Amino acid sequence: MGGIDRRRRVSIALTLNFLALILAVSALTTSFWCEGTRKVAKPFCTGPVTTKQSFCIRFNSSNINDSRLVQYIWETGEDKYLIRKFHTGIWFSCEDNVNMTGENCRSFIYVAPSHERGVLWLCIVAECLYILLLATGGILMSVEACQLGNIIDGLKLNAFAAIFTVLSGLLGMVAHMMFTTAFQLTVSLGPEDWKPQTWDYSWSYILAWSSFTACMASSVTIINRYTKTILEFKHKRRNIEKNLKIKQKLLELDSGPGVEVGRVGHVEQVWDMYISSVPSPGCTAEELLDLSSNGRKLSNASVYLDLNDLPDPQGEEYC
Repeated sequence: MGGIDRRRRVSIALTLNFLALILAVSALTTSFWCEGTRKVAKPFCTGPVTTKQSFCIRFNSSNINDSRLVQYIWETGEDKYLIRKFHTGIWFSCEDNVNMTGENCRSFIYVAPSHERGVLWLCIVAECLYILLLATGGILMSVEACQLGNIIDGLKLNAFAAIFTVLSGLLGMVAHMMFTTAFQLTVSLGPEDWKPQTWDYSWSYILAWSSFTACMASSVTIINRYTKTILEFKHKRRNIEKNLKIKQKLLELDSGPGVEVGRVGHVEQVWDMYISSVPSPGCTAEELLDLSSNGRKLSNASVYLDLNDLPDPQGEEYC
């Protein structure tokens, strides 16, 4: 069950990482972080008016250059205004055209006030680094899931994957908050031909924060797996040291000066065999117990040994 749990945690962390990566790329490449409406005055209708047009102001006569005619405007009150929808992302801000067909887009960096453009550039850099670090963490987790080396190599990959994933999550959070601040300041201090009347956050903004949530969930999962593996590894080592206390008397060998050397060499041999015998972090607890219980069978001779008197092996240097 231990191996199954470890493999499940790897799969969960990797799935959350790829989900966060897809959501982050989708949010960065779309321009629906915020959307709303702008109230603008309708332009005058030009040319012959054959049908009723709701997006421009009509006159009672098509000859608007004739000063002898009295021109009447039929629209009154709110009819003189047009509600145009807009949506904004990190890269572009798009708004409906005057005739309500198609959109007119411009760079959001040049819409923002000049003193806020530096914040937007930092936001773009942070978003790109967020995606880069997130992809790096996913690659390391994939290599760890596929690697066939020993448990030490797997733990090193696990640690680096956790570091990259946590750093990417922090950068993503900072980038999202910088865009939120820059957009709100642009709404207050931006150009008059862009200021919205109503606005709210849209689905790209939700994708961005969902990506951050999935990224942090992936980092928590991978850190939890690393910590649990370290604790289990130390516990199994203590069990092996206890099980190496031989319970039978010498049968064939007589005690002598060379026995102590043989005892120490025997312990080191068992510990080295334990380290090298674990193929991956997916090994089960039963396999480790079998190894520790069979440690006393590595040689035909059995000796009494108190491992409390031995110096700690160098196996803990991996921590």
